[in-house]
Amino acid sequence: MPELEQAPAATEVQTPATGRWFNRFTREQRYLHAVLFSTFLGLAGTGLPLRFSESIWARGLAGAVGGFGAILFFHKFCALVLTIAFLIHVKEIFTRGLFRREKGIFWGATSMVANWKDAKDMFNHMRWMLGLGPKPQFERYAYWEKFDYWAVFWGMIVIGFSGYAMWFAPFFARFLPGWALNAALVIHSEEGLLAILFIFSIHFVNTHLRPDSFPMDMVIFTGVESEEEFRLKRPQEYARMVREGKLEQRLGVAPATWFVNGSRIVGFTAIFIGLTLLVLTLTAYFR
Repeated sequence: MPELEQAPAATEVQTPATGRWFNRFTREQRYLHAVLFSTFLGLAGTGLPLRFSESIWARGLAGAVGGFGAILFFHKFCALVLTIAFLIHVKEIFTRGLFRREKGIFWGATSMVANWKDAKDMFNHMRWMLGLGPKPQFERYAYWEKFDYWAVFWGMIVIGFSGYAMWFAPFFARFLPGWALNAALVIHSEEGLLAILFIFSIHFVNTHLRPDSFPMDMVIFTGVESEEEFRLKRPQEYARMVREGKLEQRLGVAPATWFVNGSRIVGFTAIFIGLTLLVLTLTAYFR
């Protein structure tokens, strides 16, 4: 998951002969993303059998793990872990932005908050894909990365609140009318389905299947990217770092081969699971 982060501190490294490598994500941010995609896969893998419980594959999965009660248990467990990770992230944002007064958290080139440039980039990107103009030059975060980032906040508010309302229905029934709890069931189901369809189609394509990232963007796993990738994907950020004399502060270490290969296995496994769930979802939905 993208973050509200400035450039990491300078590090003395020996760069490989093939070129320099630059830090993009910290270890903590990569761990957070690992928790995010693991719990999301868990929520999708347990939520879909509950949503399409009449499907043959849903009944087969339920039988394999001990019934729909077991599936519901794992669904709640993943929801709780994701909620804790989300709250830790929000706390870190406000600690750095409000108490440490770090620049670039809520506005500017390094912020995940959308601005006018993102709107222009999206429009010009559409023009470029239609062959009507040049490709826009992106800064630290592209407009679709910011959309993906804030989609998590939307999901935690809408899907998360409706899920907890059903989980702790006796408590919420004290101050919510009965129709609100019925609405929570519908909202949780449909918004969850929308999130699954978006992640397993749009997000996968934007992140990993674009021509400059295919077959997989490894930076979220390794935390570093080559200088060529840096200049190609984020030319405005690269130029800004050169102009400000801060490029050397971002120098990192080339990832070990075993780590890259292991990350590829994890990444491709996640994509395979996601695409499988997408196919099962579409099959069950249209039936």
